Amino acid sequence: MSYNALYTDLSGYYDLMCADIDYQEQSNCIRRLHQLFGNQGTRYLDLACGTGPHVEHFIGYGYQANGLDINQPMLNIAQQRCPQATFVQHDMCNFTVDAPLDLITCFLYSLHYNANIEKLMQCIESAYNALTENGVFCFNAVDKDKIDNSSFVRHTTEFEGDHFMFQSGWYYSGEGEHQQLQLHIEKTADNVTQSWRDNHPMVAINFVQLQQLLAPFFDITMFEHSYDKIVPWNGHSGNAIFVCVKKQNTVINQQAA
Repeated sequence: MSYNALYTDLSGYYDLMCADIDYQEQSNCIRRLHQLFGNQGTRYLDLACGTGPHVEHFIGYGYQANGLDINQPMLNIAQQRCPQATFVQHDMCNFTVDAPLDLITCFLYSLHYNANIEKLMQCIESAYNALTENGVFCFNAVDKDKIDNSSFVRHTTEFEGDHFMFQSGWYYSGEGEHQQLQLHIEKTADNVTQSWRDNHPMVAINFVQLQQLLAPFFDITMFEHSYDKIVPWNGHSGNAIFVCVKKQNTVINQQAA
């Protein structure tokens, strides 16, 4: 087995790596939550949109859907998938928009890709500033104190005659504001297996801390990490969906304080 790097640009393998994700189910769940909590507007931005599968589904729901990601090769694929959408290469910690949005999402735990708590706070403020009245910021997150370093997910798929194995899992040392997404990919072709491993640095935070960061800007409702049904968070599980409705006059209130 070769442990040489299988690739240098993740974009070419991203859709294969995520082949087991039900993007339609995820998108439909968040659309339903937006109908329940939002202002019925359709101006939408997906942060860390990757190759654009969620954007594609929201376009199908009638949204004016666009995407933002830091990886331009990902965005090139997204643009081919959704030619009617606008995709912007930018860091999500300090983005701005030309017109107020009704819904902002950040799927697949991508909110954790902010480098540290300070950057995460900037991202939350950017989302707040980008939303219109009663706009909704929706994302999923993992509580650092509930991470099981021995747990991982794995799936296999075939592509162009080659066999792929993808494995990912969280790692948290137990202290500090940094965790990792550990990736392992194997590609087998003609009985030769190549292997690639990498650790993606992410910000670590628990749900109490995250709620404290969000509270000045949003009214927060948490749900169990289930996309096939809407269930309130049980207060114990380490994965959750956050639905955050923009508060009004936050800046004024902060200045007054």
